Amino acid sequence: MKTEPQKEHAWLQKLVGEWTYESECSMEPGKPPEKFKGSENVRSLGGLWVLCEGRGEMPGGGMATMLMTLGYDPQKKRYVGTWVGSMMTHLWVYDGSLDAAEKVLTLNAEGPNCAEEGKLAKYKDVIEINSDDHRVLTSHMLGDDGEWHQFMTANYRRKA
Repeated sequence: MKTEPQKEHAWLQKLVGEWTYESECSMEPGKPPEKFKGSENVRSLGGLWVLCEGRGEMPGGGMATMLMTLGYDPQKKRYVGTWVGSMMTHLWVYDGSLDAAEKVLTLNAEGPNCAEEGKLAKYKDVIEINSDDHRVLTSHMLGDDGEWHQFMTANYRRKA
């Protein structure tokens, strides 16, 4: 079986390369955000998928490794993917779409509720391409109030 990459797959190739990131994460309401740094290597898998392998600092200290997979499913007409990290056992499954301007990819997922142990919550990760060498990832959780609450921002810069 031979599958030819489509324009949606080509968009994902913008992520390929070596990156560093600086992130800010609000761990608890009313407390100042914590700052972290890390790096990410993104490679293409056959022009259809990207594998984003990250390593960075974690809240409370220590290092973590993460792996994100992203692709496009032409039958569903949706971006799909996964995220796993060495700090948790949950497999995050993404389903998303690209905005009309082709600058912002919004990925929806369900995962452990940070506020209520044992419950799941709805999340969205948003990848915004600002330039060839700068992208921003924001993470949001849907609150009981029906509003999306942003809790993390990461600025990725391409290594020279």
